[in-house]
Amino acid sequence: MSNSTILTEEFLPSKIYLIREKKVMLAGDLAKLYQVEVKRLNEQVKRNAGRFPESFMFRLTFEEYKSLRSHFATLKQGEHTKYPPYAFTEYGILMLSGVL
Repeated sequence: MSNSTILTEEFLPSKIYLIREKKVMLAGDLAKLYQVEVKRLNEQVKRNAGRFPESFMFRLTFEEYKSLRSHFATLKQGEHTKYPPYAFTEYGILMLSGVL
């Protein structure tokens, strides 16, 4: 997928969620944006754990993840891993761009 395909006016706003009163993007959506596999994104986050305090990133609970899947057609079962994804705040997204 090319950047021009991904970065449409509809893509980014539709991938921002309000979770725990924070605007966040999920790891899978950011992996698409940065054109990497989710597995590689998660590896870099683990390798640079000190750069990602909870104000930058947190893992969704199973309940939050289940709620997202039930509310949004884009989060269909089977499209994401069996583990809840990471959610990145604005600062976490900026830090992630530096480690990828």
